[in-house]
Amino acid sequence: MVRPTHEVEYEQMLLSRHEVMRHRTGQLERSAYVLLSRIRLQGPMSIGELSDAFGLDASTLNRQTAAAMRAGLLERIPDPAGGIARKFRITGEGSRLLDEEREFLTSGLDRVMADWPDEDIAAFAAYLRRFNTDIERLSGRPWPRPAEHAGDARPVG
Repeated sequence: MVRPTHEVEYEQMLLSRHEVMRHRTGQLERSAYVLLSRIRLQGPMSIGELSDAFGLDASTLNRQTAAAMRAGLLERIPDPAGGIARKFRITGEGSRLLDEEREFLTSGLDRVMADWPDEDIAAFAAYLRRFNTDIERLSGRPWPRPAEHAGDARPVG
């Protein structure tokens, strides 16, 4: 008997190929989108904190943060808590581009789900949140969620 996880894998593969779901409008690379999203939610972060959060080595994050700084998306600041390490903070331009990218992606989702009742969209979001939080639990790398998304990770109904 084939487990339903085979269908989940297949549908996830298909989802990643759809243009409307891609994290790129020409404004932000996918890695910059995720990096800026994390820093916006958590606040300024050092390379070590980013490495722990992403599970990536410092050299990869040094390249990503350097590119984001060159693009004016991030700036280095002294640790607000007085620590030795310098931290990265999202700039006004980074915040503006992140908002534009998120709006582009949300508009694409709105087009795809135009005929879905709000309850179905909420249930789908709850299942995705549950899926992501279970992955985060297994990896030991929980991600912060915006206050409006911080409710129970279990689907309703």
